[in-house]
Amino acid sequence: MKPIWIVDDDESIRWVLEKALARESLATMSFSNARDAMEALKKSTPQVLVSDIRMPGDSGLALLQTVKAAHPGLPVIIMTAFSDLDSAVAAFQGGAFEYLAKPFDLDKAVELIRRALEESLREASVEQASTDTPEILGQAPAMQDVFRAIGRLSQSNVTVLITGESGSGKELVARALHKHSPRSSQPFIALNTAAIPKDLLESELFGHERGAFTGAQATRRGRFEQAEGGTLFLDEIGDMPFDLQTRLLRVLSDGHFYRVGGHQPLKANVRVIAATHQNLEQRVREGLFREDLYHRLNVIRLRLPSLRERREDIPILTRYFLAQSAKQLGVEAKRMSEQAMQFLMSLDLPGNVRQLENLCNWITVMAPGQTVEVKDLPQELIGGQESPAPVSAPAVTMAVPSFEHSAEFIHKPNGHAHEDNGADGTAPITPSAAPSSLSTADKNWIMLLETEAAQMLAAGRPEVMDALGRQFESALIKTALRYTHGRKNDAAVRLGIGRNTITRKIHELGIDGVKDE
Repeated sequence: MKPIWIVDDDESIRWVLEKALARESLATMSFSNARDAMEALKKSTPQVLVSDIRMPGDSGLALLQTVKAAHPGLPVIIMTAFSDLDSAVAAFQGGAFEYLAKPFDLDKAVELIRRALEESLREASVEQASTDTPEILGQAPAMQDVFRAIGRLSQSNVTVLITGESGSGKELVARALHKHSPRSSQPFIALNTAAIPKDLLESELFGHERGAFTGAQATRRGRFEQAEGGTLFLDEIGDMPFDLQTRLLRVLSDGHFYRVGGHQPLKANVRVIAATHQNLEQRVREGLFREDLYHRLNVIRLRLPSLRERREDIPILTRYFLAQSAKQLGVEAKRMSEQAMQFLMSLDLPGNVRQLENLCNWITVMAPGQTVEVKDLPQELIGGQESPAPVSAPAVTMAVPSFEHSAEFIHKPNGHAHEDNGADGTAPITPSAAPSSLSTADKNWIMLLETEAAQMLAAGRPEVMDALGRQFESALIKTALRYTHGRKNDAAVRLGIGRNTITRKIHELGIDGVKDE
């Protein structure tokens, strides 16, 4: 993690903040004037920048303007005396994350810096995901049609609607459209509208003002602001709540929006790319999706073929995923025998490319030899069934896809998942052994969650992510709180999340038995 920069001509302020942040194990770098900080910005960047307003030479507002021009996502906290509150307003207008009035309470200052740090790390993870995403792979005629469409749209800012089955790679296509567009140097921001609870989605899209609702302790930029000048990808747009569809339509119509709790209209210079696996025309007929929004989104439509329609691409995709999985684990990549590859090409793989990727992760960990034969594949596949391949990987060494990016698979906390087919051709998930460190009640809950997930998936219920995601988060937090005897901050450390995050989630999920610290 990068250091936190402190810019103030008052040596005592720099010293106090340095010592307080050091106690929190946070690295710092200090500057006595804005000019030195501007020079340092040419060579490196901080994780968070804390600057006074009034200093000899260039002011903190001038530094803020320089930072935002080069690094718009970098949180800047402006320190100001009470007599400078007009300047604080100017700081907000310039894009400051928050202001800190002098003299300040040191604990509150550290808490504010931690909030800015969480925001910075979250945005950095989004940028890293963007740079790590590979180009689309495929040689099949159906994929060549997609490539040609991307090429024709390369110099356009037109809205695009991507359709296709779950797991077929719609986000990869959206990233390719952005990468080859005039906006490629600006942010690509992705949001799965089905993975965000309905009551939080508006704030996630449009941001919120400080005090807009309980827990809104600071102004927060939404995805539209984060994507300014670039591309906003709205995945699973068919699941967007009806009232939010109205707000989205207004942004697409006139290019303006309001933060939650805000009164100042903001201009959105954003290209919107939407995606769905659902039949939007049918949802319009059923009154679940606005017809005017549908026509706004459906300017150019790209249909992604399923893996069944491009079986000739399975070998190249398999080799790529095996190589990537081996790289993550630091082992030699497994090779598929000719018979095993032919067998994979004969499968329907209803989870499409995502299911194939998970299967390759399973093979890397579980297949006994370097050359993989048909007998080494998961028994569910060998038996001629069409269930998604299990993903059994040590939780310490292999990251398991999150709920947001893998709606087809339900993962247990130990990083294992298992699915099997039912007699009706659906893919119910068979509960397997839970980690031995969990209580009997927790083990039973995991099995019940898997069973409920299987039933909801089989019924095609769209709220599975929202309903089970909240249950899963609640169970994790409750387990951590039991482990720490109700100590909230200790539980946050154990879970690897921030103190503000666990406080917000405890409130949202209605969790009791938390000790005040």
